[in-house]
Amino acid sequence: MMCLEDFLQGWSESCPSKVAIICGEETITYHELWEKVTYRSLEYKQKESNTLVIRSSQTIDFLVSYFACHQARKVIVPLEADCTDDKFATIQYEINACQIPSNVADILYTTGTTGRQKGIMISHKAIVANAENLLSAMQFTSELLFVISGPLNHIGSLSKIWPTIIVGATINITAGMKDMNAFLHAFQLPYNKIATFLVPSSIRMLLQFAKKELAVLSEKIDFIETGAAPIIQTDMEALCRLLPHTRLYNTYASTETGIICTHNYNSNCCIAGCLGKPMKHSSIFITTEGNVACKGDTLMEGYVGDDALTLSVLHDEALFTSDQGWIDAEGRLHLSGRSDDIINIGGYKVNPIEVEDAVFSFPAVADCICTAAPHSVLGTVLNLYVVPKDGMELNKKALSIYLQQKLEHYQVPQLYTIVNHIERTYNGKLNRKYYQR
Repeated sequence: MMCLEDFLQGWSESCPSKVAIICGEETITYHELWEKVTYRSLEYKQKESNTLVIRSSQTIDFLVSYFACHQARKVIVPLEADCTDDKFATIQYEINACQIPSNVADILYTTGTTGRQKGIMISHKAIVANAENLLSAMQFTSELLFVISGPLNHIGSLSKIWPTIIVGATINITAGMKDMNAFLHAFQLPYNKIATFLVPSSIRMLLQFAKKELAVLSEKIDFIETGAAPIIQTDMEALCRLLPHTRLYNTYASTETGIICTHNYNSNCCIAGCLGKPMKHSSIFITTEGNVACKGDTLMEGYVGDDALTLSVLHDEALFTSDQGWIDAEGRLHLSGRSDDIINIGGYKVNPIEVEDAVFSFPAVADCICTAAPHSVLGTVLNLYVVPKDGMELNKKALSIYLQQKLEHYQVPQLYTIVNHIERTYNGKLNRKYYQR
């Protein structure tokens, strides 16, 4: 079986002078990249440990370490760039105490928004299968420039490295969306086909602050993929209007499942929650409880040091998720939320995502999260934390009246809290765990 580094070596021989990675003012060709990877892999082979725990960074050097670790047949464990020393040591201890299967390439840690952080083992086979899923569904080509803005210790951005290398295209690494001008500058480079992966919160930022810049670049943007969190209907529609000729993909994926389904919502079906059909190496079904289950070569090998947890979700050649969904007549997956996020309000089951989607359509709202809150009389009520758009006044009563026209009575929040920001994880997901404290 070919692994990712086999493709990298092949391009270094057939297209040695082609640019493989751009990072700010720094560039590296496929030949130069392979030379560095080969040299560092020799260094890693000398290490006694079979694993390399490392802080990720938005740099060429990090990707050299990533590929070199694979080439040395070691397992890489990339952590967030600002990982504390205590957390680093804890994970290092956990990894050292476990017997890692020989086919594992990466161990990626979850953000811990639904519980403690879990180390997820991904095989070389799964990496190639994920890459081929993306290649076939989104039509990566060798002339593409793929702009990476998200952290490379998370599958959302890391997984885009894989197909880009397999087809011999070019990667552009940026340092996230904090410097929006630097991100947009990547789209001004002399490439005719440019693509990127953006979490929904980043798309919302661009729609708020860089509409004109995006419109100017519309002819160069081949496709944009989103995932990791639900994208709201109004943002989907706004992006379709702004980029009428760009393929816009909403993807179903997780670290445990790999890249499973995707849907081009700029084609003929712009519906929030629609995630399209399974890709080349994947299949899905819905359990009797209404949860999504996945099959195929992209699935994880298991959780580090937790066989019981692994067996609870990975059995019968399928991975059983907490995502609730359904499959339409055309075979497309639709999500309706997570079973552990549902809020019980007086016997009614409320999906907070439906509430938040309605809130986002209110003109003065920049961000929000719907949570459960205790009430001395009613028991449990909905509390809406909401961030006003810059320069706009948000009237709580007007928002409540607006939501009464959009939602069922039991879905309308009773409490409204205006805040300066909403807590999110580094990959853009709402940090619901933070609001349960």
